[in-house]
Amino acid sequence: MRRALTWFLLLAAWLAGAPLAASELIMVRSTQSFPETMLAVQKAISDHGYTVSRVQRVDVGLTASGYETDRYRVVFFGRAEEVQAITERHPEMIPYLPWKIVLFAEEEETLMVTYDPESFSAFFPDEALARTFATWREDIHHILEQVLHAE
Repeated sequence: MRRALTWFLLLAAWLAGAPLAASELIMVRSTQSFPETMLAVQKAISDHGYTVSRVQRVDVGLTASGYETDRYRVVFFGRAEEVQAITERHPEMIPYLPWKIVLFAEEEETLMVTYDPESFSAFFPDEALARTFATWREDIHHILEQVLHAE
């Protein structure tokens, strides 16, 4: 129960304000340890032409609130010029960029969760943006596949 509550709090904080439902999430479970998965995710992101802009710890706040947690991180990534061009045309996209993958340990496995970029097409009816969302979705799937094959 406590793990489910922690997962919910983490996801709620991460998606705060996002007009998305659970069906718009992409989730993958890795059998690698948390540190190995973190390294594999960052390498896969870089291999696909994206830059990791930062890695944010999430477990500190949960631990301070009395929750026993495994490790949680949010990896922010994108292409600076792409993010800048999109946010200039669509400033309402600013809260969602750069892209994020949440990683958290569950015993000896690691879960990776992100939202499906194509789900944003319903909210931003711009054909060029829809193509970008489709490309991002494909790239995210390739990134996660690379992480799983690194096992």
